Amino acid sequence: MTTDLEKPLLKVVLKDVNAKVVQAWRAAFADTPEVEIHKGSITSQQADAWVSPTNSAGRMDGGVDAVIKRHLGAGIQLRVQRAIRDQFGGSLPVGSAVCVPSGATNPKFLISTPTMEQSVQDVSETLNVALACAAAFQAIHMQNEREPGSIRSVALVGMGAATGRVVPRVCANLMWTGYTLFNDHYFRDYDDLRKTIRAQLDGIESRPEEERVRVTPPTAPGSHR
Repeated sequence: MTTDLEKPLLKVVLKDVNAKVVQAWRAAFADTPEVEIHKGSITSQQADAWVSPTNSAGRMDGGVDAVIKRHLGAGIQLRVQRAIRDQFGGSLPVGSAVCVPSGATNPKFLISTPTMEQSVQDVSETLNVALACAAAFQAIHMQNEREPGSIRSVALVGMGAATGRVVPRVCANLMWTGYTLFNDHYFRDYDDLRKTIRAQLDGIESRPEEERVRVTPPTAPGSHR
């Protein structure tokens, strides 16, 4: 079993053009000073990997996906969809991710993780953002197991906060939860990740928006602390 000490140090940057998302991040991650938060486009961020919220088919036809495809070129979608086909049979479940070479020097890798099954879908009443965020970090962990030290920095945007219709405060809280759960747990695979997160957050998606505050993951079997 991997321990926290064995995980390489990772620089995490949250960056979004939406000022409300940035403000919500600053509140949610107030006690997580190692996470950098900036307003702006992810395409201007230097990092080994960018995380792009996508759909289960890996169609980069809207939101941040489309911005990144314009920036990196159409070939990036082909690489993402080939990885989805090879690793997941053509459909990427929410709570999983693929990590592919970007073909650029910045970033070296693109991590695609679905917040929704279809290209445009309201996911505001789901746990999809927490699942997608944790899956992105799982993909980094797996990539670094294959090639140690290949990803030392990563940039993420506000997941589900645009086409997914997740309000900024809920987006920030669920991203914090996904980040914290990954740091506190060792996941054997994406199935284990999804099972653990759904168990830890059971019932939160049915609460009124004002009650969906940041959730502190409890200690559980498989947890590091």
